[in-house]
Amino acid sequence: MERIIDINGKKRRITIMAIPGILLLFVIGVLGYGFCIYNGYLLLNNPSKKQYPVSGIDLSHYQGEVDWPVLAQQNIMFAYIKATEGSSHTDARFAYNWEESGKTDLAAGAYHFFSFDSSGDTQADHFIHTVGNRFGMLPPAVDVEYYADKKSNPPDPESVREQLQIMLDRLEEYYHKPPVLYSTEDVWETYLKGHFDEYPLWIRNVVTKPDSQADWCFWQYTNRGRLNGYAGEETFIDLNVFYGDIESWNRWRH
Repeated sequence: MERIIDINGKKRRITIMAIPGILLLFVIGVLGYGFCIYNGYLLLNNPSKKQYPVSGIDLSHYQGEVDWPVLAQQNIMFAYIKATEGSSHTDARFAYNWEESGKTDLAAGAYHFFSFDSSGDTQADHFIHTVGNRFGMLPPAVDVEYYADKKSNPPDPESVREQLQIMLDRLEEYYHKPPVLYSTEDVWETYLKGHFDEYPLWIRNVVTKPDSQADWCFWQYTNRGRLNGYAGEETFIDLNVFYGDIESWNRWRH
């Protein structure tokens, strides 16, 4: 848009920027970026394959029926599969996923969702009974995070640590490997930091790289991954990397 104005008695023709149009383009750009992030077309974290050559997934019944040969061919080296939760719940797809993943070249492990409302002994019993001990499996993983109203009504840290330690001891005794501890950064700060440092840490941070104080083994860097080979109600799949090169990965997993 052009407009003629009078400056010191002289006419000047100036161009007025189309501010509303620029604002509209800005809004469209922001919305487009948000759409791509939300739908997994762009990731806030994108770890370097050179720095983290070992990548993998974790999944549960939410991914529905999994075509494991297809999934295994998508530049991943490991898969953690949800097995159990608390003292009695078993993931509806675990038996199938466990059996079929074993037919691929992926290193597979099983994970347990820890309940703040059950004893560590009964949770360990449930996991061991459900999963068994398959040759070559990755160390068991225990997912410790808030659920339901636990974030607003957090359980007593000492009680949580006591029951968690009981479960970890039972699993290590059975599998002869230290279990992996999965956690969000806030739960790690409140319940785990300084108390379970001898266990491999699997940290979740889907926005930035994990806290530099967290000596992590695995990093879940997005919950908005998109791969082929599953057809559940969940469009996305969790993506993870291992902290180390392939040689250190092979040493760790064995």
